[in-house]
Amino acid sequence: MSGVAPDTPETDTGPWYRGVTRYQWLVLAIACAGWVFDVYEGQIFNLTRNDLLGDLLENPEAGRQFWGDAFLAIFLAGGTIGGLLFGSLADRYGRSPIMIVTILMYSLFSGLTYFANDIYTVGVLRFLVALGIGGEWAVAASLVSEVFPKRARAQASGIFHASSILGTWLAALAAMLVGVHWRYAYLLGVLPALLIVWVRASVKEPERWRAQKNSEHANQLGSFNTLLLDPRWGSVAIRGMLLAAVGLGTFWAVTVAGQDLMRELLLSNGVDEDTAGSRAKFAYGIVQAAGGGLGLLSFGPLCAKFGRKPTFIAFQALALLIVPITCFVPQTYWQLIVLMPIFGFLTLGMHSGFAIYFPELFPTRIRATGASFCFNGGRLMAVPVLLLSGWLKNLDTISLPTAVTVLSSLFIVGILIMLTLPETRQRDLIED
Repeated sequence: MSGVAPDTPETDTGPWYRGVTRYQWLVLAIACAGWVFDVYEGQIFNLTRNDLLGDLLENPEAGRQFWGDAFLAIFLAGGTIGGLLFGSLADRYGRSPIMIVTILMYSLFSGLTYFANDIYTVGVLRFLVALGIGGEWAVAASLVSEVFPKRARAQASGIFHASSILGTWLAALAAMLVGVHWRYAYLLGVLPALLIVWVRASVKEPERWRAQKNSEHANQLGSFNTLLLDPRWGSVAIRGMLLAAVGLGTFWAVTVAGQDLMRELLLSNGVDEDTAGSRAKFAYGIVQAAGGGLGLLSFGPLCAKFGRKPTFIAFQALALLIVPITCFVPQTYWQLIVLMPIFGFLTLGMHSGFAIYFPELFPTRIRATGASFCFNGGRLMAVPVLLLSGWLKNLDTISLPTAVTVLSSLFIVGILIMLTLPETRQRDLIED
């Protein structure tokens, strides 16, 4: 089976999954599997970096913060470049072959990290891993949106992005399992290479893309000129990128800080450093991640019911409220552990919206290009936020809770951007 035809008139009665075919579920499962390992590759560094940098740096205490932030910046830059490159190639040459290339890239270079013996080799490998990760998201998000019918698109795309939480859990479990032996966690990153066989055997090009390949617009497939210079798409692409920059910037500056907030609280309560580190990993990687996963899963149904714009705005407005509460109210481990799932739900949930919303903003001939420009361009735009975050959190005059609360003000920017973007809830995918 080659996918679904462009949307046809359909009723909205019954559950969203009624009528979804076996092939459509298969595509969703493959896209989710690829995204799970995408997220694993990103999170495993966040969870193992202290041990990695401790082994590879001559003076770990002096260089740990600098190299930790530098590697995150390298990862964001690699994701941007890979997303733009492979998103365009997916529009030109098809979803399936480019998905295979991107999965192979991040699997291979993650596994090679096992053999790295210096900090510069790790930096190069993290950049190459990020190239594949950035590209895979754009291809998978476009593929899901094109294969599923309109009535099921928001929920399916939301499930696709929400599967990221499995990647976070997998990374947390791997980090706790390997302990200080961080190399084995990267060796596990070779496993998604097995997905290539599944993708090659199962995924066919969507009929939407094949129609564009044979149309008068074939010369515009994957064209950045069409994306950025056509007034219908250029302005939307820029605003979408800024929206993603807010989401990704607050993820690295605010959401990820849950681990540090818990660690700092435990240390202030007299818990020893090793125990505090282990319990903070569990609190962030399992408990907070569970709340984040529920937020990601909830975003799709809420988008389908209330619209894309109201859902984005509501999540960001509520995130503005939960961040200072989480930062300043808890005084004990259990008080903070209760708040962390809510914190994760509201600060992370909007990320599902990127997989739902961005492919709906652009026509088929530049869908992966446009979605990738928004999401992965947002990665690059988030780098200054990451650097600002590192600077604020290291100031002696500002506490970590204060720094995280200040950084959460970026959600206000996200609300303002969302007010200028179109609503796509009742709209078919654009073909012209």
